[in-house]
Amino acid sequence: MAGAVSEARRRDVINALRRGTVPQTGLDLLAVGLDRFGTAMDDDLATVARGGAAFHAVRGEYGSGKTFFARWLAERAKRKGLATSEIQISETETPLHRLETVYRRLTERLSTATHQPSALRAVVDSWLYTLEEHVLDAGEVTEDHEEAFAAAVDTLAEQRLADVARTTPAFASALRGYRRALADGDTGTAEALIAWLGGQKSVAASARRVAGVRGDLDHFGALGFLQGLLTVLRDCGHPGLLLVLDETETLQRVRGDVREKGLNALRQLIDEIDAGRFPGLFLVLTGTPAFFDGQQGVQRLPPLAQRLATDFSTDARFDSPRAVQLRLPGFDLERLGELGRTVRDLYAGTARHPERVRAVVDNTYLAVLAEALTGELGGKVGIAPRLFLRKLVADVLDRVDDFADFDPRRDYPITVTDAELTDVERNAVAGGSVGSAGSGGSTGDAGTADEIDLELP
Repeated sequence: MAGAVSEARRRDVINALRRGTVPQTGLDLLAVGLDRFGTAMDDDLATVARGGAAFHAVRGEYGSGKTFFARWLAERAKRKGLATSEIQISETETPLHRLETVYRRLTERLSTATHQPSALRAVVDSWLYTLEEHVLDAGEVTEDHEEAFAAAVDTLAEQRLADVARTTPAFASALRGYRRALADGDTGTAEALIAWLGGQKSVAASARRVAGVRGDLDHFGALGFLQGLLTVLRDCGHPGLLLVLDETETLQRVRGDVREKGLNALRQLIDEIDAGRFPGLFLVLTGTPAFFDGQQGVQRLPPLAQRLATDFSTDARFDSPRAVQLRLPGFDLERLGELGRTVRDLYAGTARHPERVRAVVDNTYLAVLAEALTGELGGKVGIAPRLFLRKLVADVLDRVDDFADFDPRRDYPITVTDAELTDVERNAVAGGSVGSAGSGGSTGDAGTADEIDLELP
C-alpha cells in the first residue's frame, strides 16, 4: 500500500502520529478492518450525491473505533465533493432534544475539502457567486445594470429556495439580506446575518431588521434551516452533507424526560429523512450497544427501536455493511499489531534507511511492542492505539532510521509515564480491573476510552 501513496501524504500522516494527534488527511491509510464497509458506504455516498438520502447507526464498545469510522467516512465524502459536519452529543453543550443547538453546532463544524470549520460563509459566498454566474450566462442582464442584476439574482435565489421558503421563509430572507449587505459594503451586517443563518444567538436586532427576520432560531425552525443549507450546498457544487452525531449514548445519563425528548428528536429526524425532506443528507449516529439495546436508550422509545432494529444473532463475519446498524468489532492485540505493520510500511516510504527500518522493526517486534504497551495500560487495548502509534513512530522508528546501532529490543525499555497520557486515558487506566497484556485485553472496560482523540479500528 505504501508504494502507491505519495511521499507528501505519507509524511503528513507520520508527522501527525509522531505528535500523537489525528492526521487531518490520509485516514484511509490507517483504516485497518474497514475495507468490508467501503463499497457499501461509497454506494450510499453516490445515492446522496444523486439527490437521495442515507442513514446508518454505528455501534461498538468503547475503543472499537466509532469516531475513527465517522472521520474515515467523512474523508471519503469530501473526496466526492460532499460537505461534512461532526457533532459530539453532550448533555450541556449539544443536547439532542434541542435541534436548534444541534443545527448551530452543525454549522460551526461544517467543512469541505477546501475549507475547514466553519465553512458556512465560504459556502454561502460560493452559492451567491454561482447564482450570479447563472444570471450572467442567461444573457438577459449584465453587471453594469446593478439594480436589474441584483433583482435577477434575488429572483433566481427565490426560485432555488422555493421549497424551503414555503416552510422557513426566514432562511431565504436572511440570504437575500446578506447579499444586499455585501453589495452595500456593510460587512458588519453581513457577518451578523451569516451568524444568524448559522443559528447563533444574540444577533444584533439592526442586522435582523435589514433582512426582515425576527428572533433566534428555535427547535421547530432548525429542520427548515437544515433543508435550506442542503439546497445551498447542492447549488454551489456540494451534492450533499454527511452529518455525524457522535456519542449519542450520552442520552442514557440525562433526566428521563430529557432523554425521551432527545430520542423523539432522533426519531423525527430519521422519519423526515425517510419522507424525502432532506435530499442530499447522509446521517450517521454512533453509540454503544447498551444505548441501542438497553432500556435507558433506544428501547425506551419503541418507534425508534423499530426503525433501528438489526439482527446481530449471527456471527459478526456475516454482518451486512448495508444494514441500518453497523457493528464494529472490538480492538484486540492482533489488530493493534496489524496497525503497527501498516504504519511501519508507511514510514519506510519516507525513511532514509527503509530496509533497516523493515528489518529491525519486524512483525515479531511489533507484536512484542503492542503487548508490552497494552500491559503498561492495564491490559486495556481500547485505549492503546494513540500512544502505541506515537511511541512506535517517535521512539522506535525515528531512532532506528537515525542511528545505525540502535536496537529497540536492547535499547528501548517500554514504559508509560503519567505525563504521556491524556486525562481520558489516565482515567480509563485508573478505572476497572487490570487485565493481562498477554490475554489480548478488553475492549469494553475502558471507561470513556471512546472519547480518546485518535480511535483506530
